[in-house]
Amino acid sequence: MYVFEKEQKVWSINGVKIGGPPGAHPTVLIGSIFYDKHKIVSDRQKGVFDKKKAEELINKQDEMAEKTGNPCIVDIVGDTAEALIKQIDFVASVTNAPFLVDSTIAASRLEAIKHAVEVGLGERAIYNSIDVHSKEDELKALREIGVKSSMLLVFSPQALLPEGRIELLKGSGQEKGLIQKAQEAGIPNMLVDTAVLDVVSISFAAQTIYSVKKEFGLPAGCGPSNAITAWKKIKKDFPPESYKACLSGSVLVTVMMGADFALYGPIEEATSVFPACAMVDGLIAYYNKRKYKIRPESPTHPLTKIF
Repeated sequence: MYVFEKEQKVWSINGVKIGGPPGAHPTVLIGSIFYDKHKIVSDRQKGVFDKKKAEELINKQDEMAEKTGNPCIVDIVGDTAEALIKQIDFVASVTNAPFLVDSTIAASRLEAIKHAVEVGLGERAIYNSIDVHSKEDELKALREIGVKSSMLLVFSPQALLPEGRIELLKGSGQEKGLIQKAQEAGIPNMLVDTAVLDVVSISFAAQTIYSVKKEFGLPAGCGPSNAITAWKKIKKDFPPESYKACLSGSVLVTVMMGADFALYGPIEEATSVFPACAMVDGLIAYYNKRKYKIRPESPTHPLTKIF
């Protein structure tokens, strides 16, 4: 176990604490809903979905968060602004958890997060994401909307190693770093997503988490789940339970390297991931409490909830 010399920043997003030294705050777990090919979605363009099943999934994640002490966030995935807005309104009516406004299309996520701010959900909304492709007009729009929280996605095909990803945050030459972009967008709460491309790149992402916290003190994490869900061999050559074990294991690798949050994939996997992560959070907290006098700052930390 370890500590960082750099002061570790902690953001409070609608009451959910993200960041800090290992052992102080539990890992925040983020489950995705309305993702591509999600069976509860019948029309991705218009945002038509099975509300009963969606509510059950969201409630189950909330239940696991309550049982383990690991806070949760809902990753709301959508293609169009129309779909995202409907999904945001629904999720906000079901849970008090923060949520990601997640789309590969900048115009869609901008319109959707603008709606969230306008209807009073700005404290809960997290923009996903600012990246190397984010232009001045996107940053200007975020500032005008008044977005408070955003992911910074540190990925480029030319910067796969941790050292290169750190440069993406810093910037180099004429290229603005992601931290500067977020500052220009008026974002106070920066969450660094260290980006996973495939299964083996989880190692790079995990090391980058450690490096981000060591150098900048910013909350950091990633989404190893996408690589695991796309891993054909584990599904083809091994029993079904092997997939779940590997999914949870991929999250735990990042937690051991200091992750403050993890996008664990389909929200259906909450029952597997939350207990596993809570166990590791408890181990880290116990060691750092005894060794470095870092005490959990929440009375509901997994150290006090699950053992």
